[in-house]
Amino acid sequence: VQLQASGGGLVQAGDSLRLSCAASVRTFSNYDMGWFRQVVGKEREFVAAISRSGDSTYCGDSVKGRFTISRDNAKNTVWLQMMRLEPGDTAVYYCAAYFARYKIGPLTTAPALYDYWGQGTLVTVSS
Repeated sequence: VQLQASGGGLVQAGDSLRLSCAASVRTFSNYDMGWFRQVVGKEREFVAAISRSGDSTYCGDSVKGRFTISRDNAKNTVWLQMMRLEPGDTAVYYCAAYFARYKIGPLTTAPALYDYWGQGTLVTVSS
């Protein structure tokens, strides 16, 4: 599984940005997908996750109401729509895949449990 994240950039506070993650995988719908972010010197932080069918999503408290995760299994792509960006959202954003074909239970928010990671895309929000 290869994941390619894109869409990062420099924006101003209050702006919107949409990140994309394209997956090279035979059966994308076997995977729950997640977005995480990391600032140098800090641990990787959960941002959002979506179930393999797309019918269940969950966002972290710091982005709830501002960020939305979605996916299109026909396009092997997951997106993170970010609105009302704040300087505190500045980070490298990573997409990740969790093999969930046989999983029972809620979406996984722990980065250590994800199986595959993209290379990251930098989002910088200026004040």
